[in-house]
Amino acid sequence: MAASSDAALPEGTFANSADAINVILTQEANRIGNDIHKSTLHTSPWIDLVKQSTFPDGMGYTLNTLIYDRALPLKTGDLSGTGAVGVNWNDIRLSAVAGSGVAGFTEGQSQDTRSVTDEGKAKIDFTQVLKSYSLKKAVVESPKINVEDLRYAAHRTDQLRAIMDLLKESVRNSWEDRYRDEYARLAGNIIVCEATGSAINTEVNSIDFSGMELEASITSDGTAANIPDFGAIGDPAANISNAILDKAYFNLIRAGAGANAYGRENGRPVFSLVCSSEASYQLQTEAGFRDDVRYNNAKVGDLIAPLGVEKSFRGFYHLIDDLAPRYTLSNHALTRVNPYTLDTANNKIITNSAYDSAGFEVAFILVDNVMESLIPQPITGGGGVTFDPVNYKGDFKWTNIPDAAINPDGTIGFFRGIMASASKPIKTDFGFVILFQRDSSTPAA
Repeated sequence: MAASSDAALPEGTFANSADAINVILTQEANRIGNDIHKSTLHTSPWIDLVKQSTFPDGMGYTLNTLIYDRALPLKTGDLSGTGAVGVNWNDIRLSAVAGSGVAGFTEGQSQDTRSVTDEGKAKIDFTQVLKSYSLKKAVVESPKINVEDLRYAAHRTDQLRAIMDLLKESVRNSWEDRYRDEYARLAGNIIVCEATGSAINTEVNSIDFSGMELEASITSDGTAANIPDFGAIGDPAANISNAILDKAYFNLIRAGAGANAYGRENGRPVFSLVCSSEASYQLQTEAGFRDDVRYNNAKVGDLIAPLGVEKSFRGFYHLIDDLAPRYTLSNHALTRVNPYTLDTANNKIITNSAYDSAGFEVAFILVDNVMESLIPQPITGGGGVTFDPVNYKGDFKWTNIPDAAINPDGTIGFFRGIMASASKPIKTDFGFVILFQRDSSTPAA
């Protein structure tokens, strides 16, 4: 930004990206009002409901988490056998102990004579799985700013505040995308909505909704098998429906996810469905289900109420995410369509009209212990050495790097934010991803 220039850039004109310093503060006093306005991005529930904790220090960048599988007794055999689930209930066999009491009993005592080998004992085994996770990092920087230009900027305090707000919103949007994509990657179940026969496909922990295609692992032994299209799952051909959510709901109940629900209604768990406004409307206006809205006055859970949710619907809280992932589909491959795009003619971010017309969308059933975001702590020093700590949540920090040629006085700098996290997989079999054709008039079944 040239400190000596008093002229504003003409409308639609921007500094060359190769320039060392960009003009970002309006300098024409007396030509703009007192209000500095800014465009904002939409927010979603991902920031508030994904658990966050601290990534442990001194243990490297990649860690493993040990997950114990469900354990139930088997009537005969063990996990390698064919025993049915359950225990054996047998009659107690009593015999008299020799003595002079009535009917041969001594002081009313008796004993079970069933031997250890024929008591029909059930066995229970424990299995576990190791799941790895690692740190990833992202950096966001502002254009370079010459602090000397603040002398000439109109309402510089308001402009700087607007700039900082935009930087914060960009980081928040980045975290939302991170959590949304990581939840999709770690979720253990996917439902691809079909007109008939929509099934719950399990062991799909390699779904990558941040990329260009859907990669699904359908192997029975849980090993990764990347499929560059839907493969055995099939293409989505129907809209989201309450019948599909019923399938997922009862699957979650049987899997034991009820203890991790966000609320309860008439003794039943209430889970969270993260979906777009259009998907929520489709579910609540589906033929045969409208009375569920009319007569539902259940209390909203304490974690959900602050998000503005006023009621549940058929066992789910509808948490609106109007930036839900959308795609186009060609030759079985999904192509991501982002809600925002770059207007190259004017060098600014605008809403993407293609997002509104994209025919395929994803909704999520969010359970709080499917994953956990681990963020490193700032390192302040050790052993008598002090460091300038770095905050890994994306807080922006003013940075100026002196240079003998272009920045000898250290007056040129920029804002820099660093984000780092590791997504720890926990109960991934509780996670659900629902892929549907949003422009279809046929509810999935």
